[in-house]
Amino acid sequence: MTAAPRGDAPGGGRYGEAVFRPEQAGEGERIDFGALAYDDITLARLLALGAGPGWHCLDLGAGTGTVSRRLLAEAEVASVLAVDRDVRFLAARPVPGLDVLEADVTAPDFAPGRFRLVHARFVLMHLAERAHLITRLAELVEPGGVLVLSDAVDLTSDRAPDTPYTTAMRAMWQGLRATIGTDVSGVPSYPHLLRAAGLDQVAAEIHVPPLVPGSPISRFWADTWDRGRAAMTATGLVDDEDVDAAIRYLDSDACAALSAGMLTVWGRKPDEPTR
Repeated sequence: MTAAPRGDAPGGGRYGEAVFRPEQAGEGERIDFGALAYDDITLARLLALGAGPGWHCLDLGAGTGTVSRRLLAEAEVASVLAVDRDVRFLAARPVPGLDVLEADVTAPDFAPGRFRLVHARFVLMHLAERAHLITRLAELVEPGGVLVLSDAVDLTSDRAPDTPYTTAMRAMWQGLRATIGTDVSGVPSYPHLLRAAGLDQVAAEIHVPPLVPGSPISRFWADTWDRGRAAMTATGLVDDEDVDAAIRYLDSDACAALSAGMLTVWGRKPDEPTR
């Protein structure tokens, strides 16, 4: 799961500063657990959309760079520009064809060029004014190219059974919204927003990785709750004992829950009309 660019949150915090600080020991490993859970799905979709030789790609909120490097190694794209507000993980793992840019996607002057593929995973959910941002990202796609966005969808609705997992997830979403502005409630609107941004062939899919003891997604949530426990307990929905119980629950045979899903939506930029 990738690190996100700057976002202005209700509480004034930002991803990477208020909660998930890159300099904190083990943060790179936490991101990589998310990558292990989702990268195969992401790469399969990008390949199905045609990513391959000759493509110049933009990977936003690239985190540790797992998607960027796999685009180069497996799709054999021509180049990838990996962008993040903090590039320490990207800079630590250089590979040929991978260019790294430390930048804020929300900055008014963010204009890295035009690309055959513009990709962002678990980025926009942390940022405000998503409709405006999607329009800006669509402008970075060259004619015939694709914009691919993935974000989380919360499956712990009010009808989901109360378990240590659902209790912790509800507290996490509320705590992250209060501290860094994370809001997944609007993610299902992404197909409409891509269409409104002028893209064609818009479609979407959802992937829900299985929660089994010791799996990458289970370890990702355990690490995420541990690092976000201050924001979670501040909601009043959980205390430290509840967070610890939820972490133990993830590693037990009693665990019976749906992880947050990853909704991926894509659209293609129409070719420019011939003169």
